[in-house]
Amino acid sequence: MAAPIQRTATPFDRSYSEIIDVRSPAEFALDHVPGAINLPSLSNEERAKVGTIYKQVNPFDARKIGAALVFANLSQHLENHFLNKEKDYEPLVYCWRGGQRSGSVATVLSMIGWRATLLDGGYKTYRKTVIEGLETLPAKFTFRIVGGKTGSAKTDVLKVLERQGEQVLDLEGLACHRGSLLGAMPGVDQPSQKLFESMICSKLRSFDESKVVWIESESSKIGKVFVPPALIDAMLKSKYYDLRPNVDWRVDYLAESYAHLNVPDSQLPDLLLRLIGRHSRETVNSWLDLFEKGQWAEVVRLLLIEHYDPSYTTSTKKKFGDRTIPVKVPEGTIYSANSAVDLLLHYEQESA
Repeated sequence: MAAPIQRTATPFDRSYSEIIDVRSPAEFALDHVPGAINLPSLSNEERAKVGTIYKQVNPFDARKIGAALVFANLSQHLENHFLNKEKDYEPLVYCWRGGQRSGSVATVLSMIGWRATLLDGGYKTYRKTVIEGLETLPAKFTFRIVGGKTGSAKTDVLKVLERQGEQVLDLEGLACHRGSLLGAMPGVDQPSQKLFESMICSKLRSFDESKVVWIESESSKIGKVFVPPALIDAMLKSKYYDLRPNVDWRVDYLAESYAHLNVPDSQLPDLLLRLIGRHSRETVNSWLDLFEKGQWAEVVRLLLIEHYDPSYTTSTKKKFGDRTIPVKVPEGTIYSANSAVDLLLHYEQESA
């Protein structure tokens, strides 16, 4: 007996056995509901073919060919993905507008006996909830900014905080970028702007509003993606902790963290040349000369002293004024992400 097809206007109203995006792989890659799997009803090429027929021939022929392709693909999914699902399997299914593609899949699943739910309006409805969420959610949380000059191990600090059960929004992790000219992660592509926003929204929805959220100090742009304005506004109003390891520690940390740039055929020379204008050609050439001589640590040191540190000081002063709280480990204590976290949590307890 066929199970009735359910409908919902939001993918967040309840939990599902699985969230299935039946759009093409290209649509899915651009953005999707976090946690969704892609079981395309049409491949990228098939979707383009049907769209061309729809525009250049007529919609009726496009629907016939599209239906044949959809059910051929669904047959493969039934055999390869759905065959081992139990009777209580309850998926949420969506496509672009919540129409023919997802409707076809949900109909077949319901005929088998599974209780499938359709997302009304499909991805477009979901995207609307993300936009609305990013405008309203940031104001509901108490953020704590983890700042510090380049090389202060801010990302490592966030990871330690998260392991200790704290709520952490790692924007650089979501953006797959370290947030500076040299911040591209080797072999890793950044997400699209929409997918970046989806992941932020999903993470915020998972947090407890009664607890603080730790977040790294960021500019409005991380690589090629932009931080939502409402989140930036909330961050600028938040308590700012300024990590302060000494410059020698930061040089050692960065020399190791960015070792992928200290190789033959490195992109570093091309990247540094982009700084001409902010620095004289003579200065940039001096960095390049040291790099060619294999003096990697000295290149890192000069980039910190002559480029990153002045930029950080100016930016932080402009955004937070004198509201920064210095976090410097006591004499005799070795700076590390763990020792920094101990101090951060100590300061938080004292101010509670």
